[in-house]
Parts: sequence; C-alpha cells; structure tokens
Amino acid sequence: MTTSPKTLDACFNEFEREAFRLETLDDYSKSGGLGAFEAFLEGKPQPEDFKTANWVTTVGDAVRSGKRMYRVHILSRPLNDYLRFELGWGYLRNVKAGEEFFILDTTEQANPIPDAPDFWLFDEQVIAAMNYDGKGKFLGADLLSEEKVSTFLAYWDKALAKAVPFAEWWAEYGE
Repeated sequence: MTTSPKTLDACFNEFEREAFRLETLDDYSKSGGLGAFEAFLEGKPQPEDFKTANWVTTVGDAVRSGKRMYRVHILSRPLNDYLRFELGWGYLRNVKAGEEFFILDTTEQANPIPDAPDFWLFDEQVIAAMNYDGKGKFLGADLLSEEKVSTFLAYWDKALAKAVPFAEWWAEYGE
C-alpha cells in the first residue's frame, strides 16, 4: 500500500532516535527542487526558497532534539548533472542543518546491495520503501511489514560498511 506524504511525514514526526535513508538513484530531479536544479545548471546562485526549504527545518529540529538523520547514497563517477547538484548544493546545505551523509562509490567496486531499493528506516523498525518512476519522480512510499525489517537492516549494515563519510569523499571527488 502506498502511503500519502502525510503518512510519510508522520514517520519523520514520530521517530525517536534515528532516521536512515538509502539512495540508489542517479536522478531525483522530478521530485522537487526543479527551480534550484535549473538555477544550478544555469550557473545562477541558490534560490532563497532552496536555502530555507522545509527539509532544512525538519532536519534541524530533529538534530537539535537529539535525533540522528543520515543517509548513504550509492553512486558512481563521473557524476551526472543531477548528482553534482544534489551533492554540491543539497548535501552541503543539509550538512549545515545536521544531516549526515555517506557515499558508497561503486566506480571501482561492485555494489554490495544491487537489489536494495530506495528506503527510509526509522529507529531500525519502520521501513518506508520509496517509489520513483524511471525519470526520478517520487510516486509515494510503501510502509512495509515488520517481517521485512531484517532484510532492510542487512541493506543498512552493508551500505554503511562500504560507505565513506561524505566530507572525505567530496574532498577527493567533489566538483
């Protein structure tokens, strides 16, 4: 069953310790922030509404209350335009709010979890599998049953075991 954004939002409001995201796509450009992405491509400054997006507030509020928000993005180089935007503008903006990022770079290694979908894992108990079309448009999230938790914890564990902190990766490969 696909949840509404309000239900997914409730997961962010209700988690107590940590929210983890695994990103597996190279393009989320149809899921929001299109104006900022266009500005990036045109070499313009970041729009104010991008700098102060609701997500920045969500992350900042969670982190200030002692919660952890972090993610691993599986990607390979060279980065496409969208990844250069997401990492160079989005990640650097979100780090300031307290979100942590890790990169699992598959340029010179095999993806250890090729079958893993995009997902959020809240408090190692609640799974929201993220659904996208082939062009990076968010279609909704499926809240999965508790029987799936062990599978997603294995994805989480493998991703973190192979990923490096974003700041370290960006210092070497950032554009």
